[in-house]
Formats: sequence, C-alpha cells, structure tokens
Amino acid sequence: MAATGSEKQGATAYYVSTPIYYVNDAPHLGHAYTTVAGDVLTRWHRQRGEKVWYLTGTDEHGQKIMRTAEANDVTPQAWCDKLVEEAWKPLWEHLDIANDDFIRTTEKRHTDRVQEFVQDLYDKDEIYKGGYEGPYCVGCEEYKLPGDLIDGEGGFAGQKLCPIHKKPVELLKEENYFFKLSEYGPKLLEFYAANPGFIQPESARNEVVNFVEQGLQDLSISRSTFDWGVPVPWDEKHVIYVWIDALLNYATAVGYGANQEKFEGTFPANVHLIGKDILRFHSVIWPAMLMAQGLPLPGKVVANGWLMVGGEKMSKSNLTGIKPQDLTSHFGVDAYRWYFLRAIAYGSDGSFSWEDFTARYTSELANDYGNLASRVAAMVGKYFGGALPEATAAGDAERAVQEGLAKAVATADLKIGEELDFQGGILAIFEFVKQVNGYITEQEPWKVAKDSTPEGQARLATILYTAAESLRGVAVLLNAVMPDTSQKLWDSLGAEESLGALADQRVQDAGTWGVLPAGTTVTKGAVLFPRLEEKPA
Repeated sequence: MAATGSEKQGATAYYVSTPIYYVNDAPHLGHAYTTVAGDVLTRWHRQRGEKVWYLTGTDEHGQKIMRTAEANDVTPQAWCDKLVEEAWKPLWEHLDIANDDFIRTTEKRHTDRVQEFVQDLYDKDEIYKGGYEGPYCVGCEEYKLPGDLIDGEGGFAGQKLCPIHKKPVELLKEENYFFKLSEYGPKLLEFYAANPGFIQPESARNEVVNFVEQGLQDLSISRSTFDWGVPVPWDEKHVIYVWIDALLNYATAVGYGANQEKFEGTFPANVHLIGKDILRFHSVIWPAMLMAQGLPLPGKVVANGWLMVGGEKMSKSNLTGIKPQDLTSHFGVDAYRWYFLRAIAYGSDGSFSWEDFTARYTSELANDYGNLASRVAAMVGKYFGGALPEATAAGDAERAVQEGLAKAVATADLKIGEELDFQGGILAIFEFVKQVNGYITEQEPWKVAKDSTPEGQARLATILYTAAESLRGVAVLLNAVMPDTSQKLWDSLGAEESLGALADQRVQDAGTWGVLPAGTTVTKGAVLFPRLEEKPA
C-alpha cells in the first residue's frame, strides 16, 4: 500500500497546499479564508524552526473559464493572465500571504508533466477509451450522479439543478478516455481504515467512506467537445479533464518529472486544505491516481466549511460574494486574518456578519489585547522613564502568570500546529491575555506606585516586568496570525537585534520566562487596534 504523507518517505519539508482556484472571476472571502488558514499553519511551522513549503495557485483550464472568457470577448489565456495579475496575486500580497510558490496550470512546467503523468497511466493500461452520457455542471466541471441533483423551482421549475451552484445541469454525451477508478474502491477503503485521520473533519471522512462503499464508477479523464485544456498526448482531439489536470499541480509544482531532489524532499503534502465541495476529488480521485502511479499519499485532506451570508454559501453565483478588501479597508488586514479563524471552528460552516466582526474586534482586539499593550507601555514610561525594570519581588501571582503563559504555548502549539484547530489555539492565547489583564487589575500597580519604599518600588517593577514579558510571549504566539501587529508590539517592547528577529523566536519556546532584559526601552507606539469608524455604506 502507498505510504501516507505523515511518513514523508525521507521528505524534509512540511508541505501545505490550498486548492488552486478557478480564475473565472475575482477572489472572494471564501477563497481568502482557506488561503489565510494555510498561511497561519505554515507560518506556525516555520516559527517552530521547520522547513516549510506553502503552495497556492490558479486553475486555468476547462469549459467554465472558456465560456467566461468568451463572454468577456477575450481569449481564455488573456482572461486568466488578467485575473491572476490584477486580482489573485495582489490579494495574497495584500493579505500578507507568505506562499513559497504560485502555480498556474497554464505554465509549461505543469502542462508537460501532466501529459507525462497521464501518458504513463495509459501505458500501464490504467486508461481506456469509452463513451459517457450524463448530467454535467459546468460550474463544478463535474459529471453529477442523478441522486446528487436537486429539483428546480420558479424559473428553473421542472429542471434538475447542481446543489452547489443552484443552476441547471447540462446533459452531455461524448466519447472519452476513462481512468479505471472503480478498481481502486477496495484499496481506498483499506487505506481509510488504516489512516483514520487522513480525511478531516470526521463528518467529511464519513461522507467519503459511505460514497466509496457504494461502489465507484470509472472516471472520464478527457473531453472532446472543446479545446481549452492540456491535449491528451496520444490523441490530441481530446483535452485532459480539468480536474485531472488540476490535481496534479500538487506534484508538478514541487518538481515531479523535472527536479527529483526537490520532489523527494517535499512530496507528498502533509496537509491539503480544501473546501468541502471538492472533497471527493481530493480524497478519492487524487489518492487513486497516486496509487496507480505508485506514489505516496498525502498526510491529511482537511475540508473547511462554507462561509455563509444570509444562509447561502458565499460565492459569486449566489450574489453573496464579498471582496476581502471591503473588510480590510475598515478593520485592517491583521484583524481580518484573525477574525475568520477566531470566529469559526475550522471544518464547520460559519456565518459572517459585519456586526459580529465589529463586536469581536472591539471586545477582544481593541479592549483586551490592544488596551493591555497600551497600558503596560504607558506605565513603564510613567513610573520608570520607559526603561523596563527588573523583577526582584516575584511571588505566587507572578508564578501563576508564568504558568498561564506556558499553558497557552502548549495548548496553542497543539491546537494550531497539529490539530488545525485555529479557533482553539487563538482562544487559548486570548485566555492568557485576559489572565494578564486580570493580574494587572488585581495587583493595582497605580496604587503600588504610591509606595516609595524600596520594597514598594521592587513590587511595582515586578508587576510591570511580568506584564511586559507576558506581552512578549503573546507577540510570539500571535505572529503567525497577525504578523504586522506582532512586529509592532515586539518593537514597542524594546526587543532589540541582540534578541534576534521575531521569526527566530520559536513558538514552542515562547513560554520561556525572562527573555526581555531589564533596562530595555519600552515605547508606547501607535494604537494596535484603532477605534473603528462608522460602517461604510
């Protein structure tokens, strides 16, 4: 049986991928949600000191893109070029996404390798020629099973609709080449049983297992009714089915067939992050293709839920698409990165509302976190002239704070780094922020400051050092989630070059106490989370 990605077969990189996104339109919040999650995950592992490879990109072939380009009176390639350069890449830069590669399926480094992969399967007798007729959703670029369809209403009454796009399917009949997917059902079920964590969350795993247990049909891997795709190498009247083309990006982007050293050091992915609407492609078709080629399988396929607005999945076709810039212009990029992973349990559907974002921003970011940073810097400035004092009078209260930080580090590292429970990890960090706020309230340094005795001043120094050192730990822990804010806080705490760059502060060591040296200059910088203006129209 093929090995899982968790074994990595000698590979050294922690490899995470997003789906490659269709460029039939500009990206919306749903696309950004998955990409930010992948960025937080890979930043976290980089900050563990690991070698990391983070891949994203665009899927540029298929009938849907061809039709969109025709509707805009341009060639498919021109349409893809425009969207990638003017919408997709700029958004990832805007959201501070630190991807290592951006793969486009129209690149020669990809198309050549796709042809080689498919040719090899054909030579191994894994592909044969046949005919097929069935309902096809152009939006999904997928043949649908009759049981998957829903009945249309209103203007679509009497028609069968795609359950995702809510649009009528097309009945297609054509001569295609087929991959012997049906032969891999037992092997897949055996693999799922041996690797229960391969598909996450549990609801997604159950769905896939039930689907495969019903029996798999052979998969049409070519189309002959249009030509916008990678030509089938032995029969150029056909183009390779866009999903076969697309899935192979996870291999071609890391050197498959071109750079064996890079390929062996990276492939397979530790984690494929996907939307649940493309779950079967990644947990059934993709592993079957890898099995057929004798390649190792990924470690995890993790399906996030849908972002909902007004009870509808967020998408352009449902008119609920919202541009990320609509939110970042009001809340800021770091707050945007934080909000969706904080507010929604990864893997579950979640509803977005402007009101909820505003309430959480004000309560947790501005009041709890931002205000804590401002108060501590202000008191160090007021009582010690901005020089961080030495802690010489620590007691039980300080030990409780130290233990709280150590607990936050351990919990966040497990939740974010291993379980992909971003919400749980962020909550653990903010529980510690609340603990530090409570510590300051209980210790009342503004009252202790009135005691001018050496004992009183030592106690005041200890309180403020404890608070500042706690913030140092928080800055390290939140660096993956809010990198710009964390750097600002780090700088305000006087973390000089002698301490090393923030990226060198490993998350697992964030609980090590006493990193900030006494005497360093603490400054009250700009407000980390400014008061929100009125909601724009």
